[in-house]
Amino acid sequence: MSVYDKLQALNITLPPAATPAAVYVPFVQSGKLLFLSGHIARKDGQVWAAQFGRNISTEEGKLAARAVAIDLLGTLHAATGDLNKIARIVKVMSLVNSTADFTEQHLVTNGCSELLGEVFGAKGVHARSAFGVAQIPLGACVEIELIAELA
Repeated sequence: MSVYDKLQALNITLPPAATPAAVYVPFVQSGKLLFLSGHIARKDGQVWAAQFGRNISTEEGKLAARAVAIDLLGTLHAATGDLNKIARIVKVMSLVNSTADFTEQHLVTNGCSELLGEVFGAKGVHARSAFGVAQIPLGACVEIELIAELA
């Protein structure tokens, strides 16, 4: 089953690559590696602003991280023209807007990791870091960046 068949089965329509909000590009290719800039969580087309430990639950956070993964897939598609060219998702780094006592950043980030696994199968299993941070641009609850290897 192709990546696009899996996306269709999951009722996912890929968005266009996001327009950068500052001075950077959405992705850079170096050799066979594709580095995607951080993508922030959005809900209903707006920044999903919240802080874990204050006004958003871990379960909602998993949905936010999943939404970021869909946006990352849209950027991967824009970068490659064909998601089937992805040999492997290498690394995901997640920044989770958290209060000092919130410790479930890894569980929030599972929303992204689980979707990448569903879409790419074994090629979607990746190394990962999840950090709690005091703030993310525009007050977003989650920001995730990704490194992929091209076939």
